[in-house]
Amino acid sequence: MKDKITLSPLNSNSLAIAAKTIALMDKDFAVSLAKLGPPPMWQREQGFVTLVRIILEQQVSLASADAMFQRLKTNINPLTPATVMEAGESFLRSFGVTRQKAAYFINVAQARQSGDLDLEALATERDENAIRQLPSVKGIGQWTAKIYLLMALCRPDVWPVGDVALATAYKNLKGRSERPTQTELSEIAQAWQPHRATAARMLWHYYLNGMQE
Repeated sequence: MKDKITLSPLNSNSLAIAAKTIALMDKDFAVSLAKLGPPPMWQREQGFVTLVRIILEQQVSLASADAMFQRLKTNINPLTPATVMEAGESFLRSFGVTRQKAAYFINVAQARQSGDLDLEALATERDENAIRQLPSVKGIGQWTAKIYLLMALCRPDVWPVGDVALATAYKNLKGRSERPTQTELSEIAQAWQPHRATAARMLWHYYLNGMQE
């Protein structure tokens, strides 16, 4: 059973406890926690729809991704692998989905339908195994895989490398003149193990509450 998960998923109580633990490690996080309180859970349902939504969020603002997600649900209802495949890439593009992301949706839908993408089995895998398996489907990179584990599976120690908002939030939290590189920020995040997902949520909370340039 060594390939199965060993840490319990985050919930509101364990998130609040982890946030206090991080605050004890870092005075700037402590100030943020005192001012803003613990971050929301931001939990999403496991499955295809959430994966599609995260793909929409790749390299765009949350507001833009949310607007497109609402448009997607309006035009394809219900939103399932079968209905996405039936709609096809041309129809997806007809209401604003980019060519690249339309192709990604079809790839993910096909993998889900064929059983190559087993999201139910993924829920019991260790983080490193799940993160290795998800990017085997074109359209799911490391960032998308880690956000899925963090948001849908509520894994407590996932760090989404490449997230620009996290780098911006850390820069402002620390009063730095420049954002840390993703490599630097990943190294900094090692100190927050096994609570890196909570640290990410705290930084997003800081960012979304206007604590940015």
